[in-house]
Amino acid sequence: MPSFNQEQRQAVSHGKGPCMVIAGPGSGKTTVITHRIKKLIEEDGVNPANLLVITFTRAAAMEMQERFHELMDGRRLPVSFGTFHAIYFKILKYAYHYNAEHIIREEKKYELMREIIERMDLEISDENEFVTNILSEISVVKGEMMDLEHYYSKNCGEDAFQKIYRLYQEKLMDANLIDFDDMLVMCYELLTKRPDILKLWQDKYQYILIDEFQDINRVQYEVIKLLAKPENNLFIVGDDDQSIYRFRGARPEIMLNFPKDYPDTKQITLDVNYRCNGEIVQAAGKLIRNNKKRFAKNIRAAREGGTKPEILKFPNVYEECKYLLSEISDYLELGYRYQDLAILYRTNTNPRILVEKMMELNLPFHMKDLIPNLYEHFVSKDILAYIRGALDYREKGKLKRTDLLRFINKPKRYISREAFSATEMSLEELKRFYQDKGYVLERISKLEYDLSMIKTMNPYAAIQYIRHGVGYEEYLKEYAAYRRMKPEELYDVLDELSEAAKPFRTYEAWFAHMEKYSEELKKQAQERNRKDGVELSTMHSAKGLEYRSVFLLDANETITPHKRALLPEDLEEERRLFYVAMTRAKENLHIYYCQERYGKDVDVSRFVEELLSTLDEIMPGTWIWHRKYGQGQVLRVADGKIIANFPRIDRECIFDGKLCLSKGIIKIIN
Repeated sequence: MPSFNQEQRQAVSHGKGPCMVIAGPGSGKTTVITHRIKKLIEEDGVNPANLLVITFTRAAAMEMQERFHELMDGRRLPVSFGTFHAIYFKILKYAYHYNAEHIIREEKKYELMREIIERMDLEISDENEFVTNILSEISVVKGEMMDLEHYYSKNCGEDAFQKIYRLYQEKLMDANLIDFDDMLVMCYELLTKRPDILKLWQDKYQYILIDEFQDINRVQYEVIKLLAKPENNLFIVGDDDQSIYRFRGARPEIMLNFPKDYPDTKQITLDVNYRCNGEIVQAAGKLIRNNKKRFAKNIRAAREGGTKPEILKFPNVYEECKYLLSEISDYLELGYRYQDLAILYRTNTNPRILVEKMMELNLPFHMKDLIPNLYEHFVSKDILAYIRGALDYREKGKLKRTDLLRFINKPKRYISREAFSATEMSLEELKRFYQDKGYVLERISKLEYDLSMIKTMNPYAAIQYIRHGVGYEEYLKEYAAYRRMKPEELYDVLDELSEAAKPFRTYEAWFAHMEKYSEELKKQAQERNRKDGVELSTMHSAKGLEYRSVFLLDANETITPHKRALLPEDLEEERRLFYVAMTRAKENLHIYYCQERYGKDVDVSRFVEELLSTLDEIMPGTWIWHRKYGQGQVLRVADGKIIANFPRIDRECIFDGKLCLSKGIIKIIN
C-alpha cells in the first residue's frame, strides 16, 4: 500500500457494512476510493461486477475510472462507474426499455416551457431567467419528493407555479419524454413497487461507493438506501463543509444524519490537507468553525507555515481591479504562469469591470462560466430602447415599433399593442388613436417631452432621467412584486449600467463600446476550453479545482454572503462556499473587498471579519516592501502608525494602515 496516513489506511481497509469518510479539502479522497476498490477485488475477493461507484458528474466518473484503470495497470475490470442519473437510467432501461431518445434535450425543455408561458399569457420581461428559475424549482420539487400543493414558489404565485408544473408534465407525457429528475423519481417508484426488480439490482450492486456525498438530494438517497439493503455495504465519501448546492436540492443534513440512519456506521475523518499551505488551512478552519451544523473536525496542513492570506480593502471596484492586475504582473515576474492564477467571485455578474480591463490590456484569460452580457439584461434593453426611441424621434419624428413595444408601458401608459399598426409610428399617430381618452393622451404628451429631454443628454444622465424622471424605477418595483423579487435586485442592474455609461460623453461612443464588449464576450464563449490564461470562475464552478494563487473578488455583504441568504441555513451555505473558494489556493490567497460599489457604500463581508483575527500583529523587525522604495524593515509601531526604514532612500517612512500581508512580507499599497 502507498504511503497513506493512518486515517487513509483505515478508509482503504474498511470491509463490510456502512462507512462514512469525511474528507476535507485536498485530503486525497479519490486515491482512497480507487485503492479501496482495488483492495475489495484483490484482497477481499469481491467480484468487480458487483461494485458500483457513483460520482456527481460524468467528467468525475470518467476521471475516477481512468485513475482506477491506471492503478490496476490498465486492466479493464467490469466495475460500474457512473453518475446517479446514468445508473438510475440504466435501471429504467432494463424495466421500461427506455433509450436516449426518451430523455428530453435541454433546448427542447426550454422550448416547452416558453410555450407554456405564452399559453398562460404571463407578463414576463426576463423570459430566459424566468424559464431557468422555474425549471430549477421544478427540479427541486421532484428531487425533494415534495407535495406540489405545499410548495411555495420563489418566482411566481402558487397557482401559476402549479399550473406551469402540471402543463410541463403533460407535455412530457404527450411526447413520451422524461427529464433528468423524472429518472430519479421513476427509479424510486419502480424499486418500491417491484421487489423482484429491486432484488435483481441489490444482487448486482453488493458494494456501493459514493463520492461527493454531501451533494446528494433526497430522492437520490432514498434509491441508494433501497439498493444497499440488506447488507448496507455503503461507503460514502464527502465533506459536509463543502456542501454548496442547496439551490439544486442538495442537503448537508443527509450526510449529517447518515450515522443516525445507519447506527453501526464506521466514521473516519481525512483531516490532512495536502493542497494548501498551513496558513491558508488555519484561516479556512477558523472561518468554517462559525457554522453550527457540521461535523466537528480539525483539518491540518501537510505543509505547515507558508504565506499568510492577504486581506485588502479598496475604495471602489476600479481600484480593486487596478491593484489585482498589478498583482498578476508581479506574479508573472516571479515566474508564475497565467494558468497558475485564478480569480473567483460569488456570481458571474461580479467581474464585468475586471473583464473589461483585462480586454483592454489584452491579458489572456478564460472563463469557466459565461458572464452574462449586462447589455442583454431586460432592464438594459428597456433603457436602450428609450434612448434609441429618443434618437429616432429627434432624427425622423418616428419610433420603431419594436422599441415602442419594449418601453411603452414601462411605466404604465395604458397603451395597447393594437395601437401599433406599422413598423414605425409617430407619437401624433398614437395620439390620434387615443384621441377620446384624455388620461392616455396626457401620458403620451409626457412621453414626448421625456424623449425630447433624453436626446440631449449624455448616457449617464439619460439613465438617471429614465430611472427617476420617466418613472422606470416605479415600473421595476411593481414588476419585482409580481415576480416575488426584491426591487433592489433590478435596481442593481440600473446601478451597474449607470456606472458602465459614466466614461462616455456621447451615445455613439457608448454604443460602439457595447458592440466591442459583446463581441469579445462571444469570443470568450468560443474559447472556454483554453488553458493558457488566468482562470475566471464563480466559486461554485471552482469546486474540486486548485491553483497556486487565488484572488477572491468583492468580499462584501450582499455579495458574499449573497443578499438572498436570509435564513441561518442559507448563511451557513454561503460560509461553506467561501470556505471552498479559500481552499482552492495552494500557495497564495488574496481576499479583496470594497468600501463603495456603484456610488453606494458597502460593508465588508462578515466572513472577512471572521478571518481578520487570524493575521498576526505587525511587530518591529518585520520585513516590509514598497513598490517604489523596495524592501525595508519595521522599526516600531506607535499610535496606530507603522514606522519603517528603507535602505534605498536611507530614511524612515510612516504609514497609517495602508498595509497588507502578501508573499510572506508586509506590503505597502499606497
